[in-house]
Amino acid sequence: MPYEMKVDGLAEVSELLDKMGQQAPAIASKALYQGAGIMADEIRKGAEGIKTAEFKYARKDETRLPSPEEKEIVRIATAGIAKFNKNGGEIDTSVGYQNAGYAELSGKKKPIPVIVNSINSGTSFMQKQPFVRKAANSGGKKAIAAMKNVIESEFEAANIKYWRGKT
Repeated sequence: MPYEMKVDGLAEVSELLDKMGQQAPAIASKALYQGAGIMADEIRKGAEGIKTAEFKYARKDETRLPSPEEKEIVRIATAGIAKFNKNGGEIDTSVGYQNAGYAELSGKKKPIPVIVNSINSGTSFMQKQPFVRKAANSGGKKAIAAMKNVIESEFEAANIKYWRGKT
């Protein structure tokens, strides 16, 4: 004799999971924006810590520190958050100075990303100060934790709203 098992509530659980799946991209975007903001703040803090020295031309086989003017350009420009790239189930963005524009340095217009990269990676005449990498290392865990909190709270709120709406 075949046995029959009847369970109540599975349709409601299935409906809830479907609803949560539909909300996932919006929640992921909200979490990503929160994490990107934390990373941008960490980069700004890193820019504050750039060591400087008065400008002088570096002699052969010597390097120099960035000038206070170069540091100020980077500090004022601040890192930005790029437009989100939504590719199927994935959403990503970048944080940095890619579209920071131009600044006046010694009477000439210079691209801000070039100044940032010169300081961050170093050049044949400038000592490197990897403030962007340090910011990524220090801010990465904070950003992930914040993103996780956003996701958990959003799904919890959606779940509570769903169940309250059913009673």
